[in-house]
Amino acid sequence: MMKLAVLSFWHVHAKEYADQAEQHPDTEIVAIWDEDPKRGEAEAAKRGARFFANLDDLLAQPDIDGVIVTTPTTDHHDVIVRAARAGKHIFTEKVLAPTLAECNQILAAVAEAGVKLMVSLPRLNTGSTQAIQEILAQGLLGQLTLVRVRLSHNGAIPSDGAASGWLPEHFYNLAQCGGGALIDLGCHPMYLARLFAGLPESVSANYGYVTDRQVEDNAVAILRYRNGAIGVVEAGFVNPHSPFSIEIHGTHGSLFYGTPENKLWVRSSMQRTSDANWVALEQFPPDKPSAFEQWITHIQRGTTAAENIEMAVDLTRLMEASNRSVMEHKPIYLSDLQNS
Repeated sequence: MMKLAVLSFWHVHAKEYADQAEQHPDTEIVAIWDEDPKRGEAEAAKRGARFFANLDDLLAQPDIDGVIVTTPTTDHHDVIVRAARAGKHIFTEKVLAPTLAECNQILAAVAEAGVKLMVSLPRLNTGSTQAIQEILAQGLLGQLTLVRVRLSHNGAIPSDGAASGWLPEHFYNLAQCGGGALIDLGCHPMYLARLFAGLPESVSANYGYVTDRQVEDNAVAILRYRNGAIGVVEAGFVNPHSPFSIEIHGTHGSLFYGTPENKLWVRSSMQRTSDANWVALEQFPPDKPSAFEQWITHIQRGTTAAENIEMAVDLTRLMEASNRSVMEHKPIYLSDLQNS
């Protein structure tokens, strides 16, 4: 049985990952540390785990095999590097770190320690994402010209049950989060755009502050590619009914996918039909195992989550470029980001 520790319940997904660990047949939660002791002690009592007020004391425990990192985003670098140097395998919430330089320092520590790292990028594993990749691999859309992915919810909108919205107030703390809607929710459309179209040459972003918080609650990033293609990434905390949507256009066709219908529509001049009408796909490949399950498998088999790590580093590149674009009021070329 693999013994795991949760490092902070700051993130809204922390309990979800802890639950996955408790439900997995090969893992159990045995320890918890939290920068908020009261919160950590409550979770430890609920889960029958040991609580540690000092992170180094927890990391020094020889019976702990791995850690789930759900700390404030801006603490990822410090916490993950310390965990790696203590010989603990690491599963972490996205983003891996707010800057490319921090990412590379994390990867160096992980490589030196020989531990297994996995970043939670869940929409890479869905059947719909796999179906879209299959269509692109067939060349039905031709050369891609535009990729647009949108994801938004109403987490910052006041309601009867939550005067400030259902997101915790610390999700608007710039010092802890490193950003707002884009670096949190926008990670998902950003890594999907990267998956479908590759890395762009430059990024331009624009942030809105509808609810007047420290961080943006309404965001768009434009990815510009050397071949003329464009990517559009949209995210927000201020929309109660905005569907998740993907649209991809190319020189030979177009593709649309979204909720609530959960249908994938394709039309292509390359289709072998007399009229090449829109075709709806409703059956997708089965979802891949969750990121957490994949992490455990990599530990057990001694393999490395190379594609996941590559995507996570590219995600940080795109997020850092977006934040810099807003601060500097200009497009940011990825080649200008500092590696170390």
